[in-house]
Amino acid sequence: MNVRRHHFPWRFGGDTDMATIKLGRRALSNVGEVSKPTVLYDSDLKGFGLRIMPPSGRNPKGARTWIVEYRPGAGGRGVAKKRVSLGSTEALSPEQARDAAKTMLATVRLGADPNAQRAEERAAKSLKELRALYAEDVDPVRKPRTVELYRGYWDGHILPVLGNMAARKISKQDVTKLHRAIGSKHKATANRVVTLLAHFFGWASEAGYTPKDHHPCEGIERFAEAGRERFLSHEELGRLGSALRLAESRGIPWEREQTAPLSKHAPKTVEHRLTRIDQDAADAIRLLLFTGARLREILHLQWAHFDRQRMLLLLPDSKTGRKPIILGKHAAETLDSLWQRATHPDGAPPLKAPPSRFVFPGRDLKTPKADLKRPWAMVTRAARLDGLRLHDLRHSFASVGAAADLGLPVIGRLLGHSTPQTTARYAHLAATPLRNATDIISNALAAAMEPPAG
Repeated sequence: MNVRRHHFPWRFGGDTDMATIKLGRRALSNVGEVSKPTVLYDSDLKGFGLRIMPPSGRNPKGARTWIVEYRPGAGGRGVAKKRVSLGSTEALSPEQARDAAKTMLATVRLGADPNAQRAEERAAKSLKELRALYAEDVDPVRKPRTVELYRGYWDGHILPVLGNMAARKISKQDVTKLHRAIGSKHKATANRVVTLLAHFFGWASEAGYTPKDHHPCEGIERFAEAGRERFLSHEELGRLGSALRLAESRGIPWEREQTAPLSKHAPKTVEHRLTRIDQDAADAIRLLLFTGARLREILHLQWAHFDRQRMLLLLPDSKTGRKPIILGKHAAETLDSLWQRATHPDGAPPLKAPPSRFVFPGRDLKTPKADLKRPWAMVTRAARLDGLRLHDLRHSFASVGAAADLGLPVIGRLLGHSTPQTTARYAHLAATPLRNATDIISNALAAAMEPPAG
């Protein structure tokens, strides 16, 4: 060791050199390289020391780390010593290291065991690590679209903020802060994130990764969410039908800002500025309205699911599991039209079966159509139905049934609802029984208020 030995009362022995000195800036500057691990103990503060390592490939100068040694519990020579690293000499000055050592040794005298606490913290997995284990456990039993949706919540909102924290250290305050930050722009998403985290922490607790009483999502007040159901009126349905027929036949004029100049590549005549949608897209929109089905249930529909004899769609999997869809006359006619187009291509002999197993195939015929965004945007613009969503066609199907007094149980079965509570949102539309009831009551009240005869 390249130090002036007469300055320090060295004690040599075993695999580690040891000495007792006053650990300060002067001593630190006088310590050179060592040939084997060496520990210098402070002459004033018992248990405070400096560990010096020989040069290595990772550290050519040799690592120097402040340490604290202590005997946990009641102490005594019968208890093995434990050692805790405070930090390197580059991160902590001698004064900072001494203060940290004093604080730690004071907690030891009160019964703490810093080494055990640090080991526990190191063993505690981060939220990011546990999320990977959680995904391995629960994703296989979830639907692919649910997995995709939740992955977006994790990657876009949760992990960037809480990912590196130990899961058992995450508090209700941490989750609340995340919830409020997301909710400043997206209230519904913020609520879904908390629901997802509540399920995650329930899983972590059951699996033993967090304490049984660790529920940081419990009691967090969710944002109020405005209902988004929109029901098309009779007049709006008329506009939608007209726009749909126009879009698949003559075409819909594309629009530009009135003040924007016309591009030199743009069509110069009105006839050439019309945009048509293909008939498959138009029929997909019709099926959504005539069946009340969900978008993916229609876009992923296969010909094998169509029972023409019994007028049924038998979906092997949907949001609520296996699901039959009862076809009305117009839905069945739409599917028959799709079959005819698929099996009778223009200018070619008829086919025994469609070229794709999907009713609405993508360009490669091996996968279903991805979405209806562009044709739907064109049709709703032409129908002056700004903001109308494809899912609102499902609500409109239910609203017409409720207004016709078909009964909520029937509507729920047609829509494939798993619980009556889901269908209950349409209860206010079933007005005829209530109107009859209020007529009976008001007639009785009015009769009672009439003056007596004679």
